[in-house]
Amino acid sequence: MAAWGARLAGVRGVLLDISGVLYDSGEGGGKPIAGSVDAVARLKRSGLKVRFCTNESQKSRSRLVGELRSLGFNIHEGEVTAPPPAACQLLKERGLRPHLLVHDEVRSEFDQVDTSDPNCVVIADAGEGFSYQNMNKAFQVLMGLDTPVLISLGQGRYYKVTSGLMLDVGGYMKALEYACGVEAEVVGKPSPEFFKSALQEMGVEACQAQ
Repeated sequence: MAAWGARLAGVRGVLLDISGVLYDSGEGGGKPIAGSVDAVARLKRSGLKVRFCTNESQKSRSRLVGELRSLGFNIHEGEVTAPPPAACQLLKERGLRPHLLVHDEVRSEFDQVDTSDPNCVVIADAGEGFSYQNMNKAFQVLMGLDTPVLISLGQGRYYKVTSGLMLDVGGYMKALEYACGVEAEVVGKPSPEFFKSALQEMGVEACQAQ
C-alpha cells in the first residue's frame, strides 16, 4: 500500500480507455469488465480528475455515454475525449473539406464541416460501410489531389466485442496509404496530440497524470 501511495504522489488526473478496459461493446450495449464500474467510482471519490479517452467512431459520444451509464458507470459526455470532435476542429483550422468514409452513426458529428469539393479524406471505423465501392471512392479522391491528405480516426488493428474480435480502421487506413503512397495523419490514440488535448481538458500536466 505504501508503494502504491508513493506511485500516486503528485498525480492529479487519470486517463482511462473505454473499449476493452471498462467494457466490451456488442449487442444490447455490451457488458462491463469485472470490477470496472467500481474502479471508476473509487477514482472519482478519490478526488482525482478522470478523463475517458476513446477511439470509438461507430457511435456518437452521447450514445456511447448513454450505454455506459446504463451499465452503471458514473460518466458524463463532457468527460470523454473522442476523435470526431477533434477531427472537426482540425479540419476547420486547416480549411480542409473532407470526403467522409465514416459510420452513419457519427456522420452527424461533421454537420458543421464543409464537405463540398473534397480536398482530403477522413476515414474512421465505418463497419459495413467498408465496401469495395466506398474504399475505391476514397482512393479516387486521394489520387485526384495534388497534395493528398488522409486523416484517420485511430489506427487500431482490431477490437473486442461480446461476440469476438472485430477488424478495426487500421487495416483500411494502411490499404489507402499503400495504394496512394501517402501517410495518414492519425486523430485519436496513439497520437500524442490526442492525449495532450485530453490533458488540457483536465487541466493537468503529463507528469501529473496516470
